[in-house]
Amino acid sequence: MFHAGPSKSIRSVVRAYRRNPTEAERILWAALRGRKLRDLRFRRQHPIAGYIVDFYCAEAKLAIEIDGSVHEGTAARARDAARTATLEAYGVRVIRFTNDDVVRQLPLLLDAIARQVFG
Repeated sequence: MFHAGPSKSIRSVVRAYRRNPTEAERILWAALRGRKLRDLRFRRQHPIAGYIVDFYCAEAKLAIEIDGSVHEGTAARARDAARTATLEAYGVRVIRFTNDDVVRQLPLLLDAIARQVFG
């Protein structure tokens, strides 16, 4: 299937998200960038299937989502489930962590990410 890439509007949203990361995104990005985690290359705020995922590893087809308080509640969980289903239909595995998990348990999260990729 031909895909011309992200539209200008998505690219501008991606740039805005990259300029204004949450504290948890800054922490996780510092641990992932530059192939720091088992030589895996991650992208930050990467567009896939009309969505922008927080972090993406193309070689592992793995998306990492960091969920803050806006992801709480029944409606938000339903939107997240639909988003995950769409990404999985594109062959992308999705793992989710909370902001609090990133801030308080970063070594455990990094281990969980590595297990998703390497088993």
